[in-house]
Amino acid sequence: MPEWLPPALIACAVLLAALLLLAARRGRRGEELARLAAMMEAMAAAQDRQAARTEERLREQERALATRLDAAAQRTQETAGAIQQRLAVIDAARANLEALGGQVTSLAAVLGNKQARGALGEVQLRELVADRLPAGGFAWQHTLSNGTRCDCLVRLPFPPGPIAVDSKFPLEAWAAWQDAPTEQARGLARRRFAADVKRHVEDIAGKYLIPGETAEGALMFVPSEAVHATLHAEMAELVAEAARRGVHIVGPSTLWAVLNTMRGLLRDARLQEEARRIRAEVEKLAEETARLERRVAALRLHHTAMGQDMREIETSAQKIARRGEAIRALDIPDEIPLKAAE
Repeated sequence: MPEWLPPALIACAVLLAALLLLAARRGRRGEELARLAAMMEAMAAAQDRQAARTEERLREQERALATRLDAAAQRTQETAGAIQQRLAVIDAARANLEALGGQVTSLAAVLGNKQARGALGEVQLRELVADRLPAGGFAWQHTLSNGTRCDCLVRLPFPPGPIAVDSKFPLEAWAAWQDAPTEQARGLARRRFAADVKRHVEDIAGKYLIPGETAEGALMFVPSEAVHATLHAEMAELVAEAARRGVHIVGPSTLWAVLNTMRGLLRDARLQEEARRIRAEVEKLAEETARLERRVAALRLHHTAMGQDMREIETSAQKIARRGEAIRALDIPDEIPLKAAE
């Protein structure tokens, strides 16, 4: 073996080992590179999915924001419409106030006229009565047996009986009392007002309280809550005296409550009338039922007698049938010998 061969072999072995080692390192690097590429692809796919979800969320937020903006715009439009309507109502109210302000003078003129004021009180009375009572429960401008005519007659049954309502009221002294410039003038106007009210109470008591025809009390309607409150607050003795004479002073609110009570009385009277009618019909029905029971009893007796007769007829028929059978059973020759016959 030559001397150079062993070193050459050793060098070749070392070189081969180095090449093998280098190849092994390159294989591991390739695997690492492949794993790294797969990881990068997975990260890219995850980023794409995340980007898609983010885009979808952004779209949802945009749609929600658009919906909210539309709803807000709709509410704003509705609010603006409501504001316009309210402004229109305010304008109408302002126009009504201006018209009312222009009518104050004419209203004062109406109230200053006694006949016009009485007509105004009668209209208010008509509205209250027609609203709370049935059509057949009252009469307007009813003439009583003494020839007087009341503004309204509430047809209540006895007791208490029909109640007359008067809607006329002395207001001149009241206006003078309120407009008096001094205490002395106010005192004089107050006494005049009390005298007018007392005189009107006496007229009502003398005209509208008829024993046996009307109730023991009548109503004096005051078409003003202020006047009614002042009467009860500052002239309680006059109000009590009027009540003792059978005249009850009522205002719009008080008359409303009284009419509700009268409505209940009319309803009770109607229920009692219907109950009486029902009782009369029930009594007639009881009479008819008793008559029917008597006729059924007579028919039952007649049917029983007929049954007995039918049973007796059947018994007689059975006896006749048995006799016939017995006769048939007899042996009778067709020709009877002469000697036997002799």
